[in-house]
Amino acid sequence: MDTIRLTTSGAVVRYLAAQRIEVDGDVVPLFAGVFAIFGHGNVTCLGHELEQAQEALPTWRGQNEQGMALAACGFARASKRRRIMVAASSIGPGATNMVTAAAVAMANRLPLLVLAGDTFEHRIVDPVLQQVEHFGVPATTVNDAFRAVVRYWDRITTPEQLVQSLPHAVNTMLDPGDCGPAFIALPQDVQAKAYDYPVRFFDETLHRIRRPRPDAGELQRAAAALASAERPLIIAGGGVRWSLAEEQLAAFATAHGIPVVETTAGRTSLPAHHPLNCGPIGVTGCTSANAMAAQADAVLAVGTRMQDFTTGSWTVFGDESARIVGLNAARFDATKHMCLPLVADAREGLIELGAALGDYRAGDGWTARAASETAQYHAYIDKIAAPVTVGASGGDRSSDPDADLPTYAQVVGAVDRAADSSTYVVAAAGGLPGELINGWRASTVHSFDCEYGYSCMGYEISGAWGAKMAIPEREVMVLLGDGSYLMMNSDLYSTVLTGHKLIVIVCDNGGYAVIDRLQVNQGGASFNNLFADCRTERLVAVDFAAHAASMGCETETVGTIAELQAAIERARAADRTYVIALRTHPHTWTEGGSFWEVGVPEVSSSPSVRAAREAMEAGRAGQRVW
Repeated sequence: MDTIRLTTSGAVVRYLAAQRIEVDGDVVPLFAGVFAIFGHGNVTCLGHELEQAQEALPTWRGQNEQGMALAACGFARASKRRRIMVAASSIGPGATNMVTAAAVAMANRLPLLVLAGDTFEHRIVDPVLQQVEHFGVPATTVNDAFRAVVRYWDRITTPEQLVQSLPHAVNTMLDPGDCGPAFIALPQDVQAKAYDYPVRFFDETLHRIRRPRPDAGELQRAAAALASAERPLIIAGGGVRWSLAEEQLAAFATAHGIPVVETTAGRTSLPAHHPLNCGPIGVTGCTSANAMAAQADAVLAVGTRMQDFTTGSWTVFGDESARIVGLNAARFDATKHMCLPLVADAREGLIELGAALGDYRAGDGWTARAASETAQYHAYIDKIAAPVTVGASGGDRSSDPDADLPTYAQVVGAVDRAADSSTYVVAAAGGLPGELINGWRASTVHSFDCEYGYSCMGYEISGAWGAKMAIPEREVMVLLGDGSYLMMNSDLYSTVLTGHKLIVIVCDNGGYAVIDRLQVNQGGASFNNLFADCRTERLVAVDFAAHAASMGCETETVGTIAELQAAIERARAADRTYVIALRTHPHTWTEGGSFWEVGVPEVSSSPSVRAAREAMEAGRAGQRVW
């Protein structure tokens, strides 16, 4: 057998560089590159090998390890899980900085390869710089923290283990049902060790993502459940995107006259104004989608993990006899809450289920109701998203000094009106997910990335950086609040350095306004969320435009929606990341949605908290547990 002598680090780099995948008919590298911040635990070995392999496996330097790994998540989303970025760090805080981002990938079923340095296997020099010691379990390091947030975890203790570990990591990340992040720890001494690896281990390998077909029995049961329905409904989740099943979803819904609602991850599976698209479902959803769910007597859940925001904490399905068919590549998701499982690739499952249904169609009255409900939803969004001039809001400025500030809905409306087929919007936690899920009514599929599986503040800018790497031909627009901006903004500098231009809109509403809303709505007093309600000695307004300008961005601050729309056009013409800041109203939100269960004290001296507890118990009475 032919062999080649390489260090462990050299073998990792050479193997990753040899992996290929077919995307839109072209064979491209599976691993598009590496985000890396070097430290003593990876610079001398892995860093050296990456420097030698820059053409085959480009390395990009981030400003924060969490940001790097979040960028890799954004890249995976924009690539529809077809391509992967690596995030590499040293052994201590650099490694643990990536735990949050790994959880983002885990919750959202995204491929991400994390390579972290580790302590010495021989332990002679323990404790080394940045080592956290476990007195009773000396083999434990901070890298064990990743076990809870990855699909695949390994520590390489001898060089030859790579021959088994790396293929398992890659195949985990590409498995449609088990997709998620993979983690490999590389102890410093092992990184440097050499081994005679089989040459064929580094042969160029072309990967193809499996498309599992449904089991005949499960298909028959699923078809029977839908064929007997008078009021069927489809929930389109993120799996529609990962399966590239948008066309099949539209064809299936049209052929059988079944209305479609979308989850956060599934948003833009259909064009917003498709005749059967009833809008987003659940807690941040719209009245039309939730009204259809309340009346449905059968539900086809395609590629969704049925998160509480989708199901309204399992209250949106009003018909007790309604059966839910779980069409999902992941068995775990397909069988939740006693769903009828249809374990299969979304695209192939829709094709075969459509054939099994034959000429079945939902009743005309049901589709007519869907159209009527959806028209009301669009009319409501048109009204609240319309631009207004200062002084025209009708608000009482004596009781509300913010009365004339733009609302989130109006900001989203401006972005929606400015969009074209190239626009790709990125958002995450806070108030903007609910506003965008309703107000971003795109005509282009695959134009929306809202990280709401893990609801990670700070994802927005970093994730958008990764998205722009994946889809450089598109205009990537980021919407985030002041809270997320302050939490993580350094990758604005990364985008300027690397030339990955973004348009970033910062909505300054004075703190964590949407959590203040939840706090107050559940009977509490405003406390520690808005800056005005925090323990402060000096309340200082942040000049977000000036801050972003200091990192090389083009910037401006605007005060009205008209000014925002004009600024967006200037941003389009810019040659680098362009940040637009504006103050927004902290208490005005898009209405609609459904029940959401949160913890409310069972005992309290506050009448408002006791009332909120009663309301919560009343809401829970409508939960579906079967």
